Amino acid sequence: MRQKLRRRIAALALAVCALCAGTPLATAARAETAPAAAPAFTKEELAYIAAHKTLRVGYVQDRVPISFRDDGGELAGVSRAVFDRVAGLCGLTFEYIPLPTGSVTYEYLMDGGFDLVTSVEYNEENLNARGVLISQPYLTSRKVVVAGRDVEFRADAPLTVAISSGSQTIRKVLGASYPNFTIEDYDSIPACFSAVKGGQADLLILNQYVVEYWISKPVYEGMKVIPALGLDDQLCFSAVVDFTGQGAPTETDGRLLIGILNKAIAAIPEDVIGTYTIQAVMDNQYSYTLEDFLYRYRFAVFIFITSVLVISLLTFLLLRQRVRTVAQQADARAKGEFLSTMSHEIRTPLNGLIGLDYLMAQNLDDRPQLEGYLQQSTATAKYLFSLVDDILDMSRLEAGKTELSIRPVDLPLLFTTVEALTGSGMKEKGLAFEVKADIAYPCVLGDEVRIQQVLMNLLDNARKFTPAGGSVTLTAAQTAAEDGSVVTHVAVTDTGRGMSEAFHKHVFDSFAQERDTVSKGNDGTGLGLPISRSLARLMGGDLTFTSRPGQGSRFEFTFPGKPAQPPAAPQTPPADDPPAARPRVLVAEDNELNAEIMLELLTEAGFAAEHAADGRQALRRFADSPVGHFGVVLMDLLMPELDGFQAAAAIRALDRPDAKTVRIIACTANSFAQDREKALASGMDDFVAKPVDMEELLQKISR
Repeated sequence: MRQKLRRRIAALALAVCALCAGTPLATAARAETAPAAAPAFTKEELAYIAAHKTLRVGYVQDRVPISFRDDGGELAGVSRAVFDRVAGLCGLTFEYIPLPTGSVTYEYLMDGGFDLVTSVEYNEENLNARGVLISQPYLTSRKVVVAGRDVEFRADAPLTVAISSGSQTIRKVLGASYPNFTIEDYDSIPACFSAVKGGQADLLILNQYVVEYWISKPVYEGMKVIPALGLDDQLCFSAVVDFTGQGAPTETDGRLLIGILNKAIAAIPEDVIGTYTIQAVMDNQYSYTLEDFLYRYRFAVFIFITSVLVISLLTFLLLRQRVRTVAQQADARAKGEFLSTMSHEIRTPLNGLIGLDYLMAQNLDDRPQLEGYLQQSTATAKYLFSLVDDILDMSRLEAGKTELSIRPVDLPLLFTTVEALTGSGMKEKGLAFEVKADIAYPCVLGDEVRIQQVLMNLLDNARKFTPAGGSVTLTAAQTAAEDGSVVTHVAVTDTGRGMSEAFHKHVFDSFAQERDTVSKGNDGTGLGLPISRSLARLMGGDLTFTSRPGQGSRFEFTFPGKPAQPPAAPQTPPADDPPAARPRVLVAEDNELNAEIMLELLTEAGFAAEHAADGRQALRRFADSPVGHFGVVLMDLLMPELDGFQAAAAIRALDRPDAKTVRIIACTANSFAQDREKALASGMDDFVAKPVDMEELLQKISR
């Protein structure tokens, strides 16, 4: 699609050029085949043509669309079109040989037996050079300046200019016009662009057509093209002669050849040269490569690849652990069934990711299609992460390593939160959803996160297995227990299709799902109910159900808890207080790519951010900064020199007022409870698990 759009723009440019020149468009389009007046050659020139039927021409192979080597290994571009026209006018034939990229010496041309060189600049330097004679220009365009994003081009500024080593004659031209410039040589045009992008050079100067080709490469996006440089780029042919007079070709032969070329060039109408140029630009637009695609979508591709690698590693470890557990607790048949189900659950989304990767590679030029595929791959990766989280929960529960965090729980607030989180999904599917709570003790001791996890699992199942037009109801009541605690009874009832009698004994089996057309395409991992019952029993309660086909299902979740005082509400700052400035963030991360992504995300969100490559560097940067310079430290836990725990403790121990107040947030892939507790014990304020939810992280940073 992008290629077609470029061709249309180029065609429009052809029309504009023709109109500006006062030439009808049809005339410009026919200019290629229009006959030109035959040049009048002298006897000496005719004799030279008869004696030199084939000439060896060296051409620059990296100046698209002026002069370059095409996929077939032949000279292509404007220079080739002009050579073909010249050949038809004077009767000479040409053999084209690519010149090496970089500087080409006179000795190389003589030793190689070259007669001509194409795409040579017409300037005083070349006019006065020994051993070469140059023709009149066959193409005149402009040189333009390409500058870095933050570079201001001024003729009197001490700027560093990158030039290709194959364009040495521009050195003296720049020296005369811009004496404050410093010239640096690079091997190739891409090397010049990379130098400007990387800050090693401030700008480069090049033919405008060549710049238009290379600036389309995604890696060079953001660089500025400045057309204000007062330098023409006149390209001509150069004859190679033996200036010593001892070999061939002699200077006399060279002057005859240049005379022939000048007459042929003069016989080619200007509108024909313009047509050659437009056609070369149209036919040689920059084509995106896989490398360009990977660069433009590098963050999405990184997340995609990292997701696959992490999930594959976790899957391997979890499979190995699960196999050991099953081998100890069940017979070979149970082990085989688990592995088969596990393989299916993981292979299905992985197959989707691999397929999406192939489709993205096949549609590099179709940005809307690519964006759709990236959205699908992100959703699939999130599903895989939820699968891994569920498997980790099951593994910890079965191993007895899950610990509850008992705190006062505000039950009415919890039910309101659950209703808000699930209500939109119910409404979107067309379900009536109602919450009825008769709570005598609104605050009890319990694990709020785990209670909410069970409720969300039950409500999500009810939504998935209830067709549109049905209803889902959550009811809650309480009874007093003999030990002074309160038992909370929560029931989730739906009018869905229910479950068959045969499936009742498998409801709490891992990965068990009774699939039908109601839930098709929206099934989960099959681990929600097993995890929920295990959590309910860990809390001292239980999870039971009743269900009949066609009459819906009812799940009853009970958990005990001592009555407690509600937690104090967070204080809200006065409304007339000015908003706090966004804090400067220090990102302590030893993985370079993770650090680059985090810095860019924070910058786009409006935060100033700096990077420390390990724990010791994070400590040093904080200690050397002015008091209050950093408001937040994002601390990875596993780093060289000093790990995150040691670095956080060392920052807290510094003798400066902000060492006690700076907000330190653990940002790590270690998501177990013991890691969180160790992070808080080392002096950190909060904890965010990777892969990072940026909305959650930004909220924590902004507190």
